[in-house]
Amino acid sequence: MRLEKATIQKIIGAPETIEVLFNPNEYRLSVSNQFAEIAIPGLEAPPIQYVRGNSRTLTMQLFFDTYEQGSDVREHTNRIAALLDTDPELHAPPVCLFSWGTFNFQGVLERAEQRFTLFLASGIPARATVDVTFKEFSDTGLRMAKHRSANFDKRYTVRRGDTLAAIAAKEYGNPKNWRPIAEANGMDDPLAIEPGQVLSIPAIE
Repeated sequence: MRLEKATIQKIIGAPETIEVLFNPNEYRLSVSNQFAEIAIPGLEAPPIQYVRGNSRTLTMQLFFDTYEQGSDVREHTNRIAALLDTDPELHAPPVCLFSWGTFNFQGVLERAEQRFTLFLASGIPARATVDVTFKEFSDTGLRMAKHRSANFDKRYTVRRGDTLAAIAAKEYGNPKNWRPIAEANGMDDPLAIEPGQVLSIPAIE
């Protein structure tokens, strides 16, 4: 079985796919609710009232090492940090899709902390970790404006780093809608796509 590399792909904003050098050892998914305390005089512990749910967050540490190549590791880490920059068309940071195997998380980069731990003789950093936190993106209005399914089948040419989930996010605005694409193209393995392959993108309701 071939090693599946994790990727970070811009799905709203200027297109770009970043393939990590090394898959993370772990990732953490966090979800929480927000409650409000109701002040009632005389009570030791005030009752609480549910307000709303909070967006999920995805946290992980990415490892980069270019020591053997003798190159600057910042060429890789800066691409991650640049996901915090404002996209000139969106006037906001780009929406990304983190994909690894069958796991997909759609969100915006909230935090990136670079730590350089090994240097070449010239002082150029050659090993680093980047601690990243993505916040789940679920702005339905913007997603529908940027990604709307046509009422007819379309064609899509697979690019390096693409996954069915990433293609579904681009075409439908939801990475979970990859199954109609797989079924329309007679695919049993959703990971078995190659650059240059032309896929049929069916219309969905």
